[in-house]
Amino acid sequence: MVQRASRLSPVRFSPRSALRTPAQPALRRQPPWGDSPALPPYPFNEQAKAALDKVMAVLLLIPAIPILLGAMVLVRLTSRGPAIYTQTRVGRGGRVFTLYKIRTMYHDCEKDTGPTWSRPGDRRITPLGRVLRKLHLDELPQLFNVLKGEMSLVGPRPERPEIVQQLREQVVGYDRRHAVTPGITGFAQIHLPPDSCLRSVRNKLVYDLFYIRHRSWRLELFILLATGLKMLGLKRLYYRAPRIPTE
Repeated sequence: MVQRASRLSPVRFSPRSALRTPAQPALRRQPPWGDSPALPPYPFNEQAKAALDKVMAVLLLIPAIPILLGAMVLVRLTSRGPAIYTQTRVGRGGRVFTLYKIRTMYHDCEKDTGPTWSRPGDRRITPLGRVLRKLHLDELPQLFNVLKGEMSLVGPRPERPEIVQQLREQVVGYDRRHAVTPGITGFAQIHLPPDSCLRSVRNKLVYDLFYIRHRSWRLELFILLATGLKMLGLKRLYYRAPRIPTE
């Protein structure tokens, strides 16, 4: 608790002390993914937000489970490999976690190339995967990540460690997006297409940092509603074109 000024002990100054070299602050060990910046005050308790995320994830899973099971069956029938695809992603504070998705690409398609972004016309995506991606149904398993506390419904999208390591060196301030819990949807996702180049990453970072600085229940509700409109093909009802092109 903050003490009153009247209880603080007086500070004495002397000319001799002013001439002394000030003590150097102790150096802190740099974490692998950089320091997370101080967050602006959130209008409600962070634990309350996490609890609300979990409640909403349970409510969303009730109608989503039949869709999820149906999509998993179709994936197994149309291509070789598991129906659920797991990836390592970087979360809040640089912590690494396992993200769940419905597989939309051919099995082991990155075996020779390593982690790469998916670009328009990507041949690694299966015909069924294109439909699932367009409807964003491949993201439904991430509701379980929300239940585990690794993700939120709203927040910056998490990226893979291999790609994060490169972006930290090429995009100034990229680590600042790790100050909050990553989300299934976000302010950048409802406005911009998936990452495909450094320019698109820089543009998305602007939107992510705007969300971090202006977090509020009203903004998060807007993002959730806009996500629903985007899934229904009604993006024009809220979308504003960015000032800088993403391609």
